[in-house]
Amino acid sequence: MGVKLGEEVGYTIRFEDLTNPDVTRVKFLTDGVLLREMMDDPLLTKYSVIMVDEAHERSISTDMLLGLLKKIQRRRPDLRLIISSATIEAKSMSTFFQMSKRRRALEGETFEPKVEPAILSVEGRGFNVQIFYLEEPVSDYVQSAVSTVLSIHEQEPPGDILVFLTGQDDIDAAVQLIVEEGQNDRKRSELIILPLYSGLSRAEQDLIFSPTPRGKRKVVISTNIAETSLTLEGIVYVIDSGFSKQRFYNPITDIESLIVAPISKASARQRTGRAGRIRPGKCYRLYTEEYFINEMPAEGIPEMQRSNLVTCVIQLKALGIDNILGFDWPSPPSPEVMVRALEVLYSLGVLDDDAKLTSPVGFQVAEIPLEPMISKMILASGELGCSEEIMTIAAILSIQSIWASSRGAQKELDEARLRFAAAEGDHVTFLNVYKGFLQSNKSSQWCHKNFINYQAMKKVMEVREQLRRIAQRLGIILKSCERDTTAIRKAVTAGFFANACQLEAYSHNGMYKTVRGSQEVYIHPSSVLFRVNPKWVIYHSLVSTDRQYMRNVVTIDPGWLTEIAPHFYQQRQLSHMPH
Repeated sequence: MGVKLGEEVGYTIRFEDLTNPDVTRVKFLTDGVLLREMMDDPLLTKYSVIMVDEAHERSISTDMLLGLLKKIQRRRPDLRLIISSATIEAKSMSTFFQMSKRRRALEGETFEPKVEPAILSVEGRGFNVQIFYLEEPVSDYVQSAVSTVLSIHEQEPPGDILVFLTGQDDIDAAVQLIVEEGQNDRKRSELIILPLYSGLSRAEQDLIFSPTPRGKRKVVISTNIAETSLTLEGIVYVIDSGFSKQRFYNPITDIESLIVAPISKASARQRTGRAGRIRPGKCYRLYTEEYFINEMPAEGIPEMQRSNLVTCVIQLKALGIDNILGFDWPSPPSPEVMVRALEVLYSLGVLDDDAKLTSPVGFQVAEIPLEPMISKMILASGELGCSEEIMTIAAILSIQSIWASSRGAQKELDEARLRFAAAEGDHVTFLNVYKGFLQSNKSSQWCHKNFINYQAMKKVMEVREQLRRIAQRLGIILKSCERDTTAIRKAVTAGFFANACQLEAYSHNGMYKTVRGSQEVYIHPSSVLFRVNPKWVIYHSLVSTDRQYMRNVVTIDPGWLTEIAPHFYQQRQLSHMPH
């Protein structure tokens, strides 16, 4: 548009705002930020048109937003909504925004006429893509993907290749296989092999987006992040494994599992479309046509129906939505997941007996744009005199990882972690990393040497500063405990007391049992407490792969559990457990 960014056109993301309230007319923002804006302006009165892009991704925030926008539009018929999607079933979305007569009667809506949502289709600018299927299913899709890459390189004209695999382990294995198989082949030396997953350094990311040198062919091996979130220039060939990693939450065990699952037809079409951006392309699907037509699901399962909804529920409560179970969702979550979320918030002291936000704790927790357990940890840190340290820990927990990708250097990464390791666990280790980063003058070279993601550390500093401002607004006293790790660990316990575990007596394989529910869990290999096996720990999150693993683990005194959360832990529960 030829204007300066931050003036007529601006953007707002979590912890960053580049807009001018007086002159900005077009604002790009995340769905999460728009949800938070509703807390101050429930009817979003400053907007006349709202466009929800990438609606097909069906994230929790997107589904919440769609449900709330539907409510807002009934109060504000002048508000124009545009729901944009590459794959979503337009008819079902249109039906969602049409209110049934019964619901209108229930909610006391009387205004007429009822506006019918219009469905518009915009032709894509892509080129034709030829699709190839396997004759028979394969047992090893990683090896099959590698063979297909090498076959394309041998037989097809120039053009970059995009391979869709499930995660870092698969991707690193594929990179290694291509390197090994091409060691003594001059033609194979023309391949530039690049992994694409979260946690890569800025330099590694830049290689992916930079133009391919003459006489070379780029092979980008990616998770499903390249399906919709990124556009890679130069891709002519796509190899689709037919799988992705998806999170599934079990409200009974409170465990989130990362499972390799088949993709949907909608995802398969998205992947295929990546091949036809610059010229006619080819897509090699590593599954049979019969499977695609008859067995592959049409749409993926929305995140809302396979996730922990604690953060979602507190946001709705903060927006004044009392009847959580009756909220109008595009795809309703299970009642069990919603009830579990209400139980967790009640145990944190965030909801009262009537399931309303408590004052002041509930409203304060809702005000902090992090998961409620981290927010409660921040509130407790003010009373315990360690808020400066907890701000750092909270900022680090709010991003994916501060450690750089370990591709081909796992031993070196493990050694780097040990240099910062604290006997008390990962949370105190994070403080050591942050202190080292500041002492190095925030040096990118220092980060590189210590396998720390420089961009992540810059983000930690930004988030920490924002959290300090929010804390001051909420009246939390900002104070350092000067390395009193007891205060720090007590603050962590105040937020995560429900995640306490005890090492099984005589356990030789590091098996722990959760205090509530007696689930078998293990310390994740990435933790500094891996193989140390202290008697009592609290974890930040559980992830299930071949075992149930605890991530981000800290040592505790079991006496703190009844001291900090007597309503949750009765003394008798802990008395039979040796301290």
